[in-house]
Amino acid sequence: MEKLTNKEEEIMQVIWQLKKVFVNDILEEMPEPKPHYNTLSTIVRLLEEKGFLAHKSYGKSHQYYPIISLEAYRGVFVKDSIKKYFGNSVSNLVNYFVKEEELSQTEIDELMKIIEINQKK
Repeated sequence: MEKLTNKEEEIMQVIWQLKKVFVNDILEEMPEPKPHYNTLSTIVRLLEEKGFLAHKSYGKSHQYYPIISLEAYRGVFVKDSIKKYFGNSVSNLVNYFVKEEELSQTEIDELMKIIEINQKK
């Protein structure tokens, strides 16, 4: 699965949220300055070519829906980021967030609970 551009990710976020969309639905959700309809339509077709979307035709209109879930994309992206930026070490990633994001004690406690729960599985 290839990494999406920032604009493609922004559009996919809307599609993942709405589930089934026409280009106009996406356009309504986009922040200002909104892209031109034709530009947005082109990007949506590219996302379909890349295998992220499929569509159902209603006459000349197309309703798009995701074939790649947000969770699947996130998994690939996070694994790739850990590999590229954190020496393929989850510990380095957590260490970064603890130091750089100045986690509160509550957030650290929540992380510890998540780790404990998932170790039991």
